[in-house]
Amino acid sequence: MSRDYIEVRGAEEHNLKDVDVTVPREELTVVTGLSGSGKSSLAFETIYAEGQRRYIESLSAYARNFLGQMDKPQVENVEGLSPAISIDQKNAANNPRSTVGTVTELHDYLRLLYARVGTPHCPECGREVGEQSAQQMVRRLLDAPDGTRAKICAPVVRDQKGAFEDRFDELVSEGYTRVEVDGESYDLTVDRPDLDENYDHTIDVVVDRVKLSDDARSRLTDSVETALEEADGVLKVVFPDPPADLEVGGATARSTGDLADDERDQRLVVEFSEDLACNHCGIDISEIETRSFSFNSPHGACPECEGIGSTKEVDEDLVIEDPSKPLKHVFEPWSYNRTYYSRQLDNVADHFGVSLDTPFEELDDDIQRQFLYGTDQVVHFEWTTKNGTREKTERFEGVINNLERRHVETDSDRARDHIEEFMAVTTCPACEGTRLKAESRHVLVDGTSITEVNQMSIGDALAHFEGMEEHLDARQTKIAEEILKEIRARLGFMCEVGLEYLTLDREASTLSGGESQRIRLATQIGSGLVGVLYVLDEPSIGLHQRDNDRLLNTLEELRDIGNTLIVVEHDTETMRRADNIIDMGPGPGKRGGEVVVNGDMDDVIESEESVTGEYLSGEKAIPVPETRRERDGGITIRGARQHNLADLDVEIPVGNFTAITGVSGSGKSTLMHDVLYKGLAREMNDNTSVDPGEHDAIEGLSNIETVRLIDQSPIGRTPRSNPATYTNVFDYVRELFAQTDLANQRGYEKGRFSFNVKGGRCEECGGQGTVKIEMNFLSDVYVPCEECDGDRYNDETLDVTYKGKTIADVLQMSVDEAHDFFESHSQLRRRLKLLKDVGLGYMRLGQPSTTLSGGEAQRVKLAEELGKKDSGETLYLLDEPTTGLHPEDERKLIDVLHRLTDEGNTVVVIEHELDLVKNADHIVDLGPEGGENGGEVVVAGTPEDVARDEDSYTGQYLRDLLPDVDLEGPRADRDLAAGEQATGAGDD
Repeated sequence: MSRDYIEVRGAEEHNLKDVDVTVPREELTVVTGLSGSGKSSLAFETIYAEGQRRYIESLSAYARNFLGQMDKPQVENVEGLSPAISIDQKNAANNPRSTVGTVTELHDYLRLLYARVGTPHCPECGREVGEQSAQQMVRRLLDAPDGTRAKICAPVVRDQKGAFEDRFDELVSEGYTRVEVDGESYDLTVDRPDLDENYDHTIDVVVDRVKLSDDARSRLTDSVETALEEADGVLKVVFPDPPADLEVGGATARSTGDLADDERDQRLVVEFSEDLACNHCGIDISEIETRSFSFNSPHGACPECEGIGSTKEVDEDLVIEDPSKPLKHVFEPWSYNRTYYSRQLDNVADHFGVSLDTPFEELDDDIQRQFLYGTDQVVHFEWTTKNGTREKTERFEGVINNLERRHVETDSDRARDHIEEFMAVTTCPACEGTRLKAESRHVLVDGTSITEVNQMSIGDALAHFEGMEEHLDARQTKIAEEILKEIRARLGFMCEVGLEYLTLDREASTLSGGESQRIRLATQIGSGLVGVLYVLDEPSIGLHQRDNDRLLNTLEELRDIGNTLIVVEHDTETMRRADNIIDMGPGPGKRGGEVVVNGDMDDVIESEESVTGEYLSGEKAIPVPETRRERDGGITIRGARQHNLADLDVEIPVGNFTAITGVSGSGKSTLMHDVLYKGLAREMNDNTSVDPGEHDAIEGLSNIETVRLIDQSPIGRTPRSNPATYTNVFDYVRELFAQTDLANQRGYEKGRFSFNVKGGRCEECGGQGTVKIEMNFLSDVYVPCEECDGDRYNDETLDVTYKGKTIADVLQMSVDEAHDFFESHSQLRRRLKLLKDVGLGYMRLGQPSTTLSGGEAQRVKLAEELGKKDSGETLYLLDEPTTGLHPEDERKLIDVLHRLTDEGNTVVVIEHELDLVKNADHIVDLGPEGGENGGEVVVAGTPEDVARDEDSYTGQYLRDLLPDVDLEGPRADRDLAAGEQATGAGDD
């Protein structure tokens, strides 16, 4: 076989049907096809999995002992494989300590930069501090103009109370006669100062008075060394009449000391230290190391929050949700029926002379405070036991103080979890969320601390480090040259993949799947590897069309340096720029698993069997609605200011289908998730635990009954959860099996067929069908249970069949197969039909939730919502629901969203996919750019309105898809046309 290809023979993983396929090396290949057609099975479960398995087999037996044995994919052979790297949509990290800076390793280079060329400053006064030898001090003093007069002093007493008569005697005995006490000069042999021992004093011994010049270097060195010895490594130099703008040791001429104004203006005092310490504040600074800037190390982490940046504190609003309740029932964490707490409240109430039936809000503020945070005076406690009456006198610690103490001291997870229900996460007050200790935050490079750099967006950080060498001295430039080169390169790579709006301190767990994937992609670009096979899973997810161009340039760059790329993708532009396309199908699930086309773009378009080709050629298309829905009232967000939102007023039409669009980082998720959803959840559900983003108000709540967020978070965290259990389909299935003759004979009830309870499940795997193998430093791997062979149930349960199928067989069915199999069960078919409607007909009923993509999980949730009885006045919020969808499946999803809206609901989606955007009744387009340059409403109105707006990036791409957009004539004519639309919305 030619070395120019990766050749796959006999692939049968999942639904693949003995597939033979060749993938050209050092080219960009897109694997596409309908959802469930076998794309991921070929790209990830076969090609990448085999590459990973072979790599592990190449390791030593000792290393393989830790990694375990990986099963060979169901494939006859794969030849021509390169070392393989998978870049999928999983979150970069779930650890709250992981940030964009740490997962890209950029923070490591920042730590190195600040440790090697950073200048420490005092956390208290902000003065520069430094560790210097006596020779360095002398060299800096000799930087002054020749002939400059200086006093070399040893500060032997600093801000201490006392008369110091004995200290003066010691100085005279050591041969010192001149001192400066509190800034005034004395000769100890003539005029000894009379000090008040109740006040702080400063005593500086004058070791020498010298005129600075190279000729005096030897004398100056002796005097400096003597002063350092006398004052334990600290030196003070006083310039009585310094030249104008004199700079010595980084200090500038300034007045100091308790002198008259005219004398102050003539003095300059400079302090040096052999140790890192602020001589002015008396603060010692620990040695600056790279670990000093790591919030994952105790040497750098803020001691208050231990490097997390936030702390958990008992929240008064959660402890007292309803202040109108009587005192005995107002404290939510304390049940009055529990003897200990009722006794506490009884005695404290007696102490204050109030009734337990008094509403908490009617108590004096001071009494409320003492109930919550402890009494100012001792309280007499008395209670009855079976052995008689007992009593004690002590201060009452307060409800909140009690909860905080118990949270720290308890060994019970149950008790800790209970208390945490009443705790809120707040920004650490000590480090203000920056995670680092004070000393580390006050080390500066070019006048900027590392925490300030971390708070920058990637784009701003790149601009900050461009040309930084111009602001460094020769020594710093030499040290920092290679570090800065690496920092700029990594920041540049992240900008290339459209991530310039992310801040470096953004928690990795808050990134979307697409953002996480692009971060790993940028890291791989930075590695500069050649001859690698990269397998990517829809890297365009979450990207605006404008940013997608930059991503494709990056992929082509990886290819051009000698790598092979296999990209699972539905994006049309990615396919147009690919060297090769593998179209899987012809249908989903069991109707797929075959290679329909393996060739270039023209081959796909000319294929008579390719559904993808029909959409690429224009033979099939998602239509533009003939009419837009009329506006009838709305929900208005006032003054949204969270993150980069620029004090926005945004109206969401009720009973309409609205799309929120804009380039990456323009503020879409902030507006919908942080402001709209959390704001409504707090107002409509009276949920005080929800902390919405900053805004003034949300108006028009009377227009909706409830709000539902359907996001891409997993439907479950373990393999126990699956689409059948989440949508309640499995409840109906278990009822059918419990009604069979054999089940009745054996007395099996509905619970027997649940794999989550003992009885019918396999106890070896606990009903999961898989056993988790811990892989130490790699991700855990799930392998089929040897006892039940992955069926989840014991043999007795599997004896029961319905229409010849066991309960395990049903879980292996696709939604399409189950829909036909249960044709006589109307309720079951209805719920299965909803799963089909959202494009999940290919999905197995029992597919573990851990294997679902974010888009699949979101569509399962949407199907579950559709199955509920609805009043028709619900606000549905969806985040990129087209994720992972082929245009054919996308059409089905759009029909579902239209159906929801037609029933009187309001649907709001964040979306980049233009076929869905053009179907919206109303668009809110944010921008114009991402990050600090975003957060504004560029235009709001119908898709036609947006397409007419010259400032809208979304509009520029929409124009080709909308037939009735007239761009002829001056801008004023277009504005007028937009204003005459039925919606009344136009350019912003």
